[in-house]
Amino acid sequence: MFSNFVTGSVSLFSDPINILIFLGGVVGGMLFGAIPGVSMLTLAAILLPFTAHLSAEQGIMLYSVIYCTGVYGGAITAILFNIPGAPENAATAFDGYPMTQQGKAGKAVGAAVMCSALGGSVSAVIMMVATAPIAEWAISAFGPPEIFALVAFGLAVAASVGAKTLWKGWLSILFGLMLAVVGLDPVGGIARYDFGMPYLLAGVHFIPIILGFFAVSEVLVQCEKKATGAYKAPKLSVDFPTFAELWAHKIAVVRSIVIGFFCGILPGIGATLAAFMGYNEAVRWSKDKMAFGKGKLEGVISAETANNAATGAAMIPLLALGLPGGALTAMMVGVFQMHDMEPGPLVFINSGDLVWVVFAAMFYAN
Repeated sequence: MFSNFVTGSVSLFSDPINILIFLGGVVGGMLFGAIPGVSMLTLAAILLPFTAHLSAEQGIMLYSVIYCTGVYGGAITAILFNIPGAPENAATAFDGYPMTQQGKAGKAVGAAVMCSALGGSVSAVIMMVATAPIAEWAISAFGPPEIFALVAFGLAVAASVGAKTLWKGWLSILFGLMLAVVGLDPVGGIARYDFGMPYLLAGVHFIPIILGFFAVSEVLVQCEKKATGAYKAPKLSVDFPTFAELWAHKIAVVRSIVIGFFCGILPGIGATLAAFMGYNEAVRWSKDKMAFGKGKLEGVISAETANNAATGAAMIPLLALGLPGGALTAMMVGVFQMHDMEPGPLVFINSGDLVWVVFAAMFYAN
């Protein structure tokens, strides 16, 4: 395993262009994650056409890095302005913003940085260890009935968590299935709903769908919102917690890593619920429950460790089973396929070198 990781690392950093793309993904993911309403999902959708012109290693690395760093970026505005840049960071604001009001913004941001890195790195290591055995098990255990059950489960999860009401979720699923029908019948070769356009014989292409559903829709949503005025940024100098401060919260860190990992590995659960569960468990096990919500460092540590621990875990069902757990991981499936990497049980056999590029990119991004 270590030799494969080294090979993936060499593929990433042997080319100066790869290093620039890696750094650009880190900065872009953090910035878009930090800006409320302009999420890493928007950035990922905008970059899709650009990704088609990159090599397989570069395109896959870029999206893996954006996925990791975007989850952390939203913590900055959550702590400084009480406005989470992404839903994953909502729980961070509970204690992060009160710390800012107390003049401890640097301490809160420093704790978020360190615990995000810790939770994400541990999750990435577990991802490297666990993905291959799960894929091997899927090869031997998965036949047509199991694949059908997995697809049905994925559709059910998407319908139940992808919309505020169940009927809207199922309506979205039906619309997606209608789009999937367009093109040549893979069995009979009959053209379906192509409207006489050769462009549609290969089906509805992934990039226009993503740009329409995510990028364009986000622009319309933001145009509809009224401006709420400018915020004055507080003076900030990042003050990393000492080892003694982190060690005092070691149980909370381990607990949040476990919670984040199991929330991430279950499709449809994700980092948002992981952060809230990590925070809730920190409150439940604390001897000083009343201090939470008033600027307690443990609240920031628990939320940020949990939501970043979910990122690596979410890649396990994506890579091993081809089952994305959220909108961005679904977009990553399209990027993988664009570069001839098909997620699923055979991914290590057909695209083993690219899988280790994903692993290395996510580890170093954290």
